[in-house]
Amino acid sequence: MTLSIVARCRRTGMFGVAVSSSSPAVAARCAYAQAGVGAVASQNVTDPTLGPRALDLMARGASAAEAVAILKRTAHSEYRQLLAVDAAGGSAIHSGPKALGIWAEARGENVACGGNLLANDGIPRAMVDAFLASDGELGDRLIATMRAALAAGGEAGPVRSAGMKLVRDVSWPVADLRCDWTEACPIEQLAGLWEIYKPQLDAYVTRALNPSGAPSYGVPGDE
Repeated sequence: MTLSIVARCRRTGMFGVAVSSSSPAVAARCAYAQAGVGAVASQNVTDPTLGPRALDLMARGASAAEAVAILKRTAHSEYRQLLAVDAAGGSAIHSGPKALGIWAEARGENVACGGNLLANDGIPRAMVDAFLASDGELGDRLIATMRAALAAGGEAGPVRSAGMKLVRDVSWPVADLRCDWTEACPIEQLAGLWEIYKPQLDAYVTRALNPSGAPSYGVPGDE
């Protein structure tokens, strides 16, 4: 009941995760990223500890493939899907045989995509192809990839939540956007949030690092 992408921008070194599901608040359980280290999605009968554990392994020098190989040996891994991309652009995926419904995975340099309870098994490959064919800002590319997943068939049923997390040169996510539940399309709601947030992203980073050099807040009393 989930489809996701983890990716690295070759040009900037940013990492990102985007995910959507029929379950509520999917990004709160499934999306993980750390600046300079990598991005991870943990999904399908989700174990939320796997994301931080994978990032910790990569921070200590493991590649995405090594981190996934270690974690696939943990208890109940037959139920899990784990996707990772590392600082060198390496990618890896584990999909346990007890993943739900139609499940599939695909990966390339700087990107890995996977899903379960899918409408068809070609969706992750369509997502990877869409990401590799895109350019521009990483957030735009992730949105384009999620839209490609819907165009290829999406989940077997409607998706209800979505999220996107981006990290770059600071210790916190520079974007952490979520639609936790909607009867409409959460991916399109996420895309709308991104269009609002994107022009302000750099300003929020500046406000954290150097408030005196930040642009106007645009609120009453701000001069």
